[in-house]
Amino acid sequence: MDGLRRINLFELVPEYDESDPEGYRVGATRLGPALGASQMGASLYDLPPGQSICPYHYEYPEEEWLVVLAGHVTLRHPGGEDELGRGDIVCFPSGPDGAHKVTCLGDETARVVISSTKQTPAIAVYPDSGKVGIWPGDDRDRLMMRREMLEYYDGEV
Repeated sequence: MDGLRRINLFELVPEYDESDPEGYRVGATRLGPALGASQMGASLYDLPPGQSICPYHYEYPEEEWLVVLAGHVTLRHPGGEDELGRGDIVCFPSGPDGAHKVTCLGDETARVVISSTKQTPAIAVYPDSGKVGIWPGDDRDRLMMRREMLEYYDGEV
């Protein structure tokens, strides 16, 4: 397998970021760079009980897939909530229909992989807080509040 990059998802030890607030303290490992990927992204997450990967959100133009490798997670989505277990896979389409939040409400740490198309710029909308995030491709987050809908020429001369 000369030149082939391989990762074993069950042997990786995700890193925790001590600056993450309570409720969002998960271990994470970015898989794309380790595999040499440029068109797709993926991350491995370990979710201890009571922790979520990120706030409820949806994205443009990216599509994401969630695969549960171990444990159980609760998936909040536009239709309500569902419990997912080992082997379950779901797709979050681009836009409001793909809104989601993944939380471990069980007694044991859950392990999941989220993969996505990799498009720039990436935009995330957070319906609960009214934030919009823009990632232009240079690793700097740009978060702002979406206070109200405006007309295209609002504020222009």
